[in-house]
Amino acid sequence: MSASHAKAASPFRQPKAVWAVAFACVISFMGIGLVDPILPALAENLHATPSQVSLLFSSYLIVTAVAMLIVGWVSSHIGAKRTLVAGLAVIVVFAALAGATDSIDGIVGFRAGWGLGNALFIATSLAVIVASASGGFGGAIILYETALGLGIAVGPLLGGELGAISWRGPFFGVAVLMAVALVATLAFVPALPRPERPTSPAAPLRALRHRGLLTMGIMALLYNWGFFTMLGYAPYPMELDAHRLGLVFTGWGLLVAAFSVFFAPRLQARFGTAPVLYANLLGLGIVMAVIAAGVDTPAVVIVAVIVSGVFIGINNTLTTQAVMMVSPVERPVASSAYGFVRFIGGGLAPYAAGKLADATDLSVPFYLGAATFLLAIPVLASGHRLVREAEEKAGDGEPVAAPAFTPVGTPPPAGRPPVVVAVGGHERATAIVDTAARLARDTGSPLEVVHVRQTAVVEGQAAGTETDEQARAAVTAHLDRLAGHGIAVSGQILTGVGDHAAAGRALARHAADIHARTVAVGRSPRGPLTQFADGSFTSALTHAATCTVVLVDPDAEPRPLTADTLADLRTATS
Repeated sequence: MSASHAKAASPFRQPKAVWAVAFACVISFMGIGLVDPILPALAENLHATPSQVSLLFSSYLIVTAVAMLIVGWVSSHIGAKRTLVAGLAVIVVFAALAGATDSIDGIVGFRAGWGLGNALFIATSLAVIVASASGGFGGAIILYETALGLGIAVGPLLGGELGAISWRGPFFGVAVLMAVALVATLAFVPALPRPERPTSPAAPLRALRHRGLLTMGIMALLYNWGFFTMLGYAPYPMELDAHRLGLVFTGWGLLVAAFSVFFAPRLQARFGTAPVLYANLLGLGIVMAVIAAGVDTPAVVIVAVIVSGVFIGINNTLTTQAVMMVSPVERPVASSAYGFVRFIGGGLAPYAAGKLADATDLSVPFYLGAATFLLAIPVLASGHRLVREAEEKAGDGEPVAAPAFTPVGTPPPAGRPPVVVAVGGHERATAIVDTAARLARDTGSPLEVVHVRQTAVVEGQAAGTETDEQARAAVTAHLDRLAGHGIAVSGQILTGVGDHAAAGRALARHAADIHARTVAVGRSPRGPLTQFADGSFTSALTHAATCTVVLVDPDAEPRPLTADTLADLRTATS
């Protein structure tokens, strides 16, 4: 058995379709912080109050929230590509109209149209990238997360640079860039099949009857209230021009991206989802209270806003994963329901903050934002059991979406420690399974084939690597091929949510439960960058397993096991 390094796949070796959608994602995610650097300029040039300008966020987010209820239905009827194209076209039109208008009311109205396009786009972009990712699913997810990070970080920078020329610049800039993305999507993204069953427009609202999803949605509403209060009102007490405001929010965006992609999964693995979220929400509450107390000192507000990027990045990742873990409904439906509730909170907050600021002073909205962050802690605590059980896969009958096993084929024989082989849906799977089958035959053990079916969770959206039918067909093909090899073979489908490390730990627990003799895995084809970002399945498995883990190199010719090696293996795993 060789443990030599196989050639790792680059996450950036993707077809043109993936690159076209990823580029559009960068521009779409820019919209989060694009207008922040020009808020004071809009108020000054259009003779508007901060509360009037804040409606740019409210109209955009409330329309996005309501549209999230129907985008699944729209996509299931016209297809993902047409939904994506429609969203891009709507953004192009309304961003250009927002730049061309001369009134704050006009901009608020056109931002509402922009929100409709944003909902159509974000609800389908991850699914389109996954469906088009012939260069590797894991790499495509990293590309999507990279696009998210770039958009969040570059949006304020571009908004500041263009806003220094004219407040109209950011709107026209988005219109031009999205038009380029629209042309690229039309040219390079192939038509994608529609789902077999159309999604009901009422499905997201019905999904909110489930306690776990509703609890996490309310927590996210409170979090977004505080978050968009800060995003909509923090630029005013900083007393900076558009260029410098852009630099401040770029620093904030870099921290959001880094802690969302790289650090949140590791904190989750070390301490658990709920404990990290408790500490994180407390941290956000403290930061927001600092902004409120130091609202008359620009330097305090600037530093506090930048530091908040750490907590916001962690919260964005872990809240979404918690939603998918406790939701007993299909992931796209859960995403739509969750998006509806959280964007409602984000939309109402700037409006309420403006009214409070007009009636009192600018510190009050920030104190209220701090209170909503802290209030989210007991709301999350009310669903703590559901999150814990989902992580531990020890539910009391309520369905959860934690890493779970689904048997396929004949049950394994009782009383005989099996060899377990874990593979994904890639071209090396056959060679890995065949090598593990030889190991099982030589050690007189049954073989259990575990097909790992991973679900990616990124910024409120979820997409699976394959359907239930495709995963079952992959396992069945392995079982049929090995039927005449003289060994007892059974199959399992391991469905995971979020980072690969969680699935690795779930497999280690399963191997311990069935008293596995050995677990065989192949070297990851995802490459070191991908593994660093979302965790390594093999590393997590190796650290958590109580039996021997054998690393298979499918590119090397299998070598016969010697009697001494077999004896050592039997001794080590008996």
